[in-house]
Amino acid sequence: MAFYSKDVDPVFHGAGAKPGLEIWCIEKLRLVPVPKSSIGKFYSGSAYVVLSTSVLKSGPTQHDIHYWLGNDANEVDSALASDKALELDAALGSCAVQYREVQGQETEKFLSYFKPCIIPVEGVFTTQEGALNGDTYQVTLLTCKGDHVAHVKEVPFSRSSLNHNDVFILDTASKIFLFCGCNSSIQERAKSLEVVQYIKENKHSGKCEVATIEDGKLVGDSDVGEFWSLFGGYAPIPRDSALGGPQQVDSPVILFWISLQGKLSQIGSDSLEKDMLEKNKCYMLDCGAEVFVWMGRNTLITERKTSISAAEDFLRKQERSNGTHLTFLTEGLETSIFKSYFNSWPQTAETKLYDEGREKVAAIFKHQGYEVKELPEEDVQSYINCRGTLKVWRVNGHELSLLPASEQTKLYSGDCYIVQYTYPGTERDESLFYAWLGQGSVLEDRADAVFHMDAIVDSARGDPVMAQIAQNKEPLQFFLIFQTLIVYKGGISAGYKKFVAETGVDDYTYDEKKTALFRVQGTGPENMQAIQVDHVSSSLNSSYCYILQSGTSVFTWIGNLTSSKDHDLLDRMIELINPAWQPISVREGSEPDSFWSSLGGKTEYPREKEMKKFIEDPHLFKFTCTEGDFKVKEIYSFTQDDLTTEDVLVLDCHKEIYVWIGRHSTIKSKQEALNLGLKFLQTNILEEELSLEAPIYVVTEGHEPPFFTCFFEWDPSKANMHGNSFERKLATLKGKTSSGTETYDQATPDLSFTVIL
Repeated sequence: MAFYSKDVDPVFHGAGAKPGLEIWCIEKLRLVPVPKSSIGKFYSGSAYVVLSTSVLKSGPTQHDIHYWLGNDANEVDSALASDKALELDAALGSCAVQYREVQGQETEKFLSYFKPCIIPVEGVFTTQEGALNGDTYQVTLLTCKGDHVAHVKEVPFSRSSLNHNDVFILDTASKIFLFCGCNSSIQERAKSLEVVQYIKENKHSGKCEVATIEDGKLVGDSDVGEFWSLFGGYAPIPRDSALGGPQQVDSPVILFWISLQGKLSQIGSDSLEKDMLEKNKCYMLDCGAEVFVWMGRNTLITERKTSISAAEDFLRKQERSNGTHLTFLTEGLETSIFKSYFNSWPQTAETKLYDEGREKVAAIFKHQGYEVKELPEEDVQSYINCRGTLKVWRVNGHELSLLPASEQTKLYSGDCYIVQYTYPGTERDESLFYAWLGQGSVLEDRADAVFHMDAIVDSARGDPVMAQIAQNKEPLQFFLIFQTLIVYKGGISAGYKKFVAETGVDDYTYDEKKTALFRVQGTGPENMQAIQVDHVSSSLNSSYCYILQSGTSVFTWIGNLTSSKDHDLLDRMIELINPAWQPISVREGSEPDSFWSSLGGKTEYPREKEMKKFIEDPHLFKFTCTEGDFKVKEIYSFTQDDLTTEDVLVLDCHKEIYVWIGRHSTIKSKQEALNLGLKFLQTNILEEELSLEAPIYVVTEGHEPPFFTCFFEWDPSKANMHGNSFERKLATLKGKTSSGTETYDQATPDLSFTVIL
């Protein structure tokens, strides 16, 4: 929600009301809106303010503010853009993260808004329409770096600009040349082809030829000769002309307090605590390659402006590189990267709850005169057919025991199981494998379960999806394929029995003669479970119904916060566990003494409504693992095109993660992919306290299940293309499908290629 005042520039009125991009530019010391037709076009002599607004799955909008400074922008315009970005944040209720963007050194988050790239042009933005510049086409040489976003930079049109490590685009009046350095990556070459297509469509109206030239591969071809003739003839590129990027040096992390006068005072280094940040002050965190300004909730706009100016002056006086990223954070909006520099960051934010929002919606409808009996529950959707075939094996030592159909919906918490679910897909039957690790299972059985699952999957047809899941962290999809599931305490596998015998612990394996307490949960007849819990009164919860079996007596306990749907599930579960039972129905608050006696006496238990956490938007990350060095990088504004065949990616959905393996990646084993997933959980990259037992799915390119593709705008034809990412992009540009059949696309006419491979 926006909070406007008389001090806010009128140009910001209505800003952030709709999802998408809004851009303003400084013109004659005033902020003017950039028309939609010019979005993505930046002038190197100007300064801009960019607002990105998105609607999260949890309901509220998210705002990110960037101010972009062209290399030729004057200091006055640059300072004004910084002030206006802060003013915009205030207008939006101080709920945005702000970023400084410098031409040629933009953050990947910023570049992700303008795919495939931005190519700044010389001059200054003006709202006045001027005459088009002459008939002479300016020949430009561009370098293109990056695999998921393109960092495009103009370099001097000279042979000395070329090197073996990068990809270059030479844009002439009649032809665009793509020169690929022999040491450049396949992904960079593919991304550069997107930039070539962008230049062709936007600067040549789609009417020019395109030629790709491979470094060091010389043949008697006219395009190769034409390319080198533009540089005055061919000459070898010296091997030492390829300058490596600056080596990243680990810098000390230093925290400064910023006074009201803009003076910096160091208050901590490296070992930092969240308590060092006070609500009524501003601070600067210097991390070397990136600098953060943290602004307390109780600070004034004038204090924040002073702090931002102080940080910018600090970078100038230290002669820091333009590549030093500067980010401004208001208290409560800290990014995961910022939090990671502190020893611990307490989770103090109030939990957003579905039920709270649902009650508000109900109140609105009632106020408008509608009859509202009960809002529907959250959508429980299965993206695959749940009427398929189920097979379940129990891990028994180093062997597997196939369970009969009558027993496969009954699991024990001390055992591990392998589940195979086969269901009809679009063109063929698909299989999904789970390794279910019971809460009380032994380590040897857990390792054997994953090993056996991996072996079965490797020998199966169709490259099926597999997942490792732990009891009490099961994904919804797992419950939907079982439909009904009973989980007993204890175990009957050899590993569990050996553990009990060697340790002397009590064996709690379910026995009809023993006292047992079951919690009933689920959303309907096709998704319901009975989970055996400790038979003590503290296991009760007013949000659930329970079944208590004690000798010859059976009680059903109905919590005060349960619904008629829960009561129906309770009746169904009684029939499933033992149809002969004649239970005594007990409502919370009217329990007989015999009920409490069976639970060892009455004690306190949760009586408040159990709320469900809000749905987080997913995040996509790329793995980089070289010589044991494990790195993770986020891909912003991701699409299906970011699933690059050479990569291994992680889709973090907060409750579960998916490890996606490209066909041309270096990862060849699903077991290896599972281990990468575990490493990802351990890094806690989003500082979200993701459980180390969160479900890990392993998905291979070309065999993505619907419950994975639902996070993308999915085009099945892209998932079935052949070749590496460069060859695929080239085939697309040439108007060919993956099978090589020619197609005709009016959007990309007059294509001519010379590929020297």
